[in-house]
Amino acid sequence: MNSMSMSVRIRLSIMMFLQYMMFAVWWVQLAGYLAKIGVTGTMKALILSSMALGSLVSPIFGMIADRHFASQKVLMAMNFACAGLLFLAAMASSPVALFVLLLLAMICYMPTWSLTSAVAMAHAPSEKFPQIRVFGSIGWAAAGLFGLTAARLFDGTRIDGTNIPLYCGAGTALVAALLNLTLPNTPPPAKGKPASIIDVLGLRALGLLKSGNFAFFMFISMIAMIPFTMYFSFASQFLMSQGFTQVTAVMSWGQVAEIFIMLLVPIALTRYGAKWAITAGLGALVVRYVAFLVGGTLGQPWLYYIAILIHGAIFGLLIVGGQVYVDKKAPPEIKAQAQGLVGLLLFGVGMLIGTFASEHLINMYTAETMVETVATQVTNWNTVWFIMTVLSAILMAAFGLLFRDEMREKAAAPAVVPA
Repeated sequence: MNSMSMSVRIRLSIMMFLQYMMFAVWWVQLAGYLAKIGVTGTMKALILSSMALGSLVSPIFGMIADRHFASQKVLMAMNFACAGLLFLAAMASSPVALFVLLLLAMICYMPTWSLTSAVAMAHAPSEKFPQIRVFGSIGWAAAGLFGLTAARLFDGTRIDGTNIPLYCGAGTALVAALLNLTLPNTPPPAKGKPASIIDVLGLRALGLLKSGNFAFFMFISMIAMIPFTMYFSFASQFLMSQGFTQVTAVMSWGQVAEIFIMLLVPIALTRYGAKWAITAGLGALVVRYVAFLVGGTLGQPWLYYIAILIHGAIFGLLIVGGQVYVDKKAPPEIKAQAQGLVGLLLFGVGMLIGTFASEHLINMYTAETMVETVATQVTNWNTVWFIMTVLSAILMAAFGLLFRDEMREKAAAPAVVPA
């Protein structure tokens, strides 16, 4: 494919914008909302694990759909389902109902990340795809406008910590589903091929783990999802406890920075290789938690903004850098499966472990305190940030010292000229 019309490009860009906005507008503040309505412990961890659990199951649904229906039709159906499920979740009165509804919503939503990429890449030249995908990051950042708009239009109304973001997500999903009706036709790429759960879950790529170096990379990446998830799922709870009001808007600055930082990631990968790009991403995790720790210890909340703004460097260098390494490492016949394995282990298993580990850690350092004769749950966040800082620093040091970038070493090795 050498060209695409401006009309198609605009529709694909809006597709990406809405697809990521519909998730960010409610997920970013979910932990704060749960704390506000008194959901704690295992149930809170389960609800915050809905994305990870959806990641584990949803590839199967994507596999079945990709062999029978056009991608834009599957995308439309899933977005309509998300709209209904998020609407019902906003009205849920019990934590169990909220968990079930959000889990079903994530089972429908998580396949859309690959579906939107498939639709875009089917109609856009490869060099234009990043310019379309970046609208997903813009949509994520723009999710913060919901709270600011509500405060302006409804006389200071705050939506963070309420069920209103879930309604916003439902409305955005409905608009996205209607837009999907206008997308160019994208026939099922694997129609007629045998449906193999082993292939769609990337299990054939497990052979890559025979390499100790690759297994070490996957292990570090999975453990790194613990500090990654601590911010991704629980930062809203922390910021609300510190008196921040427009949490979704504040955290969206991380995605604003991501838009620009992502442009530098290819340069870093080319110049320094996957090893040092990933090490730098782990180092950015250290910077994030040092900023949280020092900000809390010294009473300097402005440092929290550093922790937020560095999100783009963490995601770009750690996650995207890892995906690039896997793409170079995997043989051509299992490249897609290898990426599927990364997604399954990181966003599925890794974030699932990270959610429960983070919730357990927060509970360990939360105690009931009397504030003006009222019993209040207070978390010692500085201790939590100290532990996350130490864990991130250990991961960074271990990866930098022990990982070998064989692909870069092979490329740099002098050619042997036969005598």
